[in-house]
Amino acid sequence: MQIQPYISFSGNCQEAVEFYADVFGTDNPEIILFGERLHEPEAAALDQAEKVVIRADLELEETRVLLSDIPPKSRDIQKSKMTLVIFSDDLDEIKILYYKLKDGGTVEMELQETFWSKVYGSLIDKFGVGWQLNYDDGRMSQVV
Repeated sequence: MQIQPYISFSGNCQEAVEFYADVFGTDNPEIILFGERLHEPEAAALDQAEKVVIRADLELEETRVLLSDIPPKSRDIQKSKMTLVIFSDDLDEIKILYYKLKDGGTVEMELQETFWSKVYGSLIDKFGVGWQLNYDDGRMSQVV
């Protein structure tokens, strides 16, 4: 069994996918726009606001993440909040990801030692997605 995160955005999914691909060094993320799946003249009749991402597929390290825009008619109804948690035994990797993801976002907790993680930080990125970053060199698991 696999469980994959699915993140929904309010019209800025393509920008988010490109941002995450840059942060994680992912080449060629798959992005399918709603208008690309329609035949002319239906696609031509859409205004810019309706040319949304119907599906994007992004490999972040060893995890496949699915992303899309919330359809414009549903944006007032559907509000989703998601937090992705990263665990790594590479402190430099945690620091690099943290500083890239916090650009334009809001820091909830600066990188620091906690009782559960040698180095932990949390933030909400500029797209509203929460991130918790955990560094553990193996010693903390003996404490908890």
